[in-house]
Amino acid sequence: MKSISPRINYLIRISAILFFLASCKDKQEAFSRKERLVDKVYPLLDTENSRWFFFSSASRPFGMVNLSPDTQINGAWGSGYRYTTDTVKGFSHIHAWQMSGLSVMPVTITGDKTNIFTDFYSEFGHDSESISPGYHSVVLNRYQIKAELTSTKRVGFHKYSFPENKKGNILFNLNTVLGPCENTGGVLEKTGNNELSGKLVAAPTNRRPKPLTVYFKIQFNVPITTVERDTGTGNYLVSLDTSGEAVLMKAGLSYTSTENAANNIQSELPHWDFNRVIEDSKDEWDGLLNRIKVEGGTEKTQRRFYTDLWHALQGRRIINDVNGAYPDNTGEQFRVGQLPLNADGTPKFNHYNSDSFWGAQWTINTLWGLVYPEIMNEFVNSLMQYYKDGGMVPRGPSGGNYTFVMTGASTTPFVVSAIQKGIVKDSLETIYKALKKNHMPGGMMGKAGYEHLTDTGGGLKYYLENGYIPYPLPEGTGFGGHQDGSGQTLEYAYQDWTLAQLAKKLKYTEDYDYFMKRAANYKNVFNKKAGWMAPREVNGKWKTGFDPYQYENGFVESNAAQSTWFVPHDLEGLAALMGGKEKVVEKLNDQFRSARELGFTSGNSHQVERHPEYSRIPINYGNQPSIQTAFIFNQLGRPDLTQYWSGKVVDRVFSDLTYSKGYNGDEDQGLMGSLAVLMKIGLFQMNGGTEDNPEYQIGSPVFDKVTIQLHKDYYPGEIFEIKTVNNGADNVFVNKVRLNNTPVKSYRIKHEDIIKGGVLQLEMSGKSNKGVAE
Repeated sequence: MKSISPRINYLIRISAILFFLASCKDKQEAFSRKERLVDKVYPLLDTENSRWFFFSSASRPFGMVNLSPDTQINGAWGSGYRYTTDTVKGFSHIHAWQMSGLSVMPVTITGDKTNIFTDFYSEFGHDSESISPGYHSVVLNRYQIKAELTSTKRVGFHKYSFPENKKGNILFNLNTVLGPCENTGGVLEKTGNNELSGKLVAAPTNRRPKPLTVYFKIQFNVPITTVERDTGTGNYLVSLDTSGEAVLMKAGLSYTSTENAANNIQSELPHWDFNRVIEDSKDEWDGLLNRIKVEGGTEKTQRRFYTDLWHALQGRRIINDVNGAYPDNTGEQFRVGQLPLNADGTPKFNHYNSDSFWGAQWTINTLWGLVYPEIMNEFVNSLMQYYKDGGMVPRGPSGGNYTFVMTGASTTPFVVSAIQKGIVKDSLETIYKALKKNHMPGGMMGKAGYEHLTDTGGGLKYYLENGYIPYPLPEGTGFGGHQDGSGQTLEYAYQDWTLAQLAKKLKYTEDYDYFMKRAANYKNVFNKKAGWMAPREVNGKWKTGFDPYQYENGFVESNAAQSTWFVPHDLEGLAALMGGKEKVVEKLNDQFRSARELGFTSGNSHQVERHPEYSRIPINYGNQPSIQTAFIFNQLGRPDLTQYWSGKVVDRVFSDLTYSKGYNGDEDQGLMGSLAVLMKIGLFQMNGGTEDNPEYQIGSPVFDKVTIQLHKDYYPGEIFEIKTVNNGADNVFVNKVRLNNTPVKSYRIKHEDIIKGGVLQLEMSGKSNKGVAE
């Protein structure tokens, strides 16, 4: 055999080394891709039941732009992306609380182009879709156009691949019903060879009573040939010189001006690298998801967990521009406000549009406060900006204005929790003054849901004079929604208690005593004879024909059986009213047994919970009023029942990974996603973290190990770990608790202990120790 020359031998060895290194790199990249948490997210969860602001794909965390296909467009409910509807009706950029805008549709035209303005929908198939956080791709069957979507915070980025033999066009549906509101007054003009400018008005709704102008700037990577306006619809068809090239389109938004929309593009998306934006978006999502790392459980369990965590950062949207300009609609006249700026010209915080904080005390208060304190800090600053502009802290702003969504002063616990955790440290006296105003006549508490012009439906004068809000209200109905006196009484009493804790912190002794007295008003709607919280008339008599399972009979989005437990600030006092802890535990345990037969929720969506078949459930984990109930056992000396029932709820309500199920109720902008995360890592806060050095109650984690990365700008520790020993599907009971190897004598730990970092070790078992902890 002829020998191999040294040079050839050398080349062979080099090739082998390079092949080996390439293989290692491929394996490393594959491993990296496998370990990327953002890839575990399942955006289609529960999209069969989604509402306008529910679904997200081509968006950034809290982005002004939330770009995705719309398969239903008529109304806030049952609209946006609905999985079981097979027709795309446009790609719109704003899916927010009571806000919509800028719907576009790529089309090709055969025959008379005038028909395209009224007949442009296209079927699609899920087999041609690709969806992940920051990206959405779908093929429009009618036109054979592949549409790809991604975004920055304020800029939608589109990529359209048209058939080679077809000219590319974009239909701008600026005047249309779109989700929760009508888009009107839409205009579009060509302002350059590759550029368009425009605006539209998001018309008022019964929840957002003032119009909001959406300004936009459009830029293409190809020349614009024509811009045609249809006189019938008022919409526009833009034709492009595609020449077989994929069309890239940037759509920068602003609620203040087209100039700021252009500036948002220049600041956030100065290049045309579509794939780079996709990766940047995924990196941003991944960075937030990596704050909590879990080990153990099945792949499905982990995928559902990170989908829940992703939802916890959804729905609420930035409304300010890159330069800090924002829409202020709180006064008689619209104005452009300006956020305070850092030395480099960036805003010190972002301003937000948001659904209600109703139920936040058991959800985002705890999750954001522990894992995302910088987000909680931003939201407090934003809420205070509304106070500076309009004189009240909102409970759910939209379009730069108040909506008076839901009831009470639901942002008080949120803000107090941020202060008690040391997240917000400045201007505490000003914040207290702002919150107190909401609890007094003329403030937020006096208004029922969406009560814009009066402050009667909240029943505050009766609450102050009589110690409860009557049902029905003597003045009658028509003063907003949710005029459910006993439910309002319970809510106000809890919120008063949280404000009292801030008064105590600031040494406002008289205020503390005053609000603590009000916090006891919950006792005035407890009917001892019936054994439930109950509706009470203005004359002091209990409403006749009382049925504890009748939905919204004096209780907000709930029945008396569910809302009786809404006393998170004084469960021992509630137990005393109800005959003692043992009797209370037995009663609540029976309710859970009954609720289990109905799956712990009022049907599988918020839309059906009023149905007689579902509304009579005693515990409902599909809506906010009773989502704390599993942890009540912990507070009454039976942590084993908390561990048992919280596990059952997680398994039944928060474990699906399908388009048809997921939250089985009302996922209000991250609230239920947050709740699911907390229950799965085994941490909860009964009073929303509003007392001094807030307390966390320990539940039953579903994972072997949970590692929480603590934010270095807010907390002194680096990581906090929750480790379980002998965890498993049947081992749901926590028999021993150790914090940094020191026995914990209760199933509770303090905020200051967590934020120092360390290890919480839980020894799991299949046998209950009936409340005895070592």
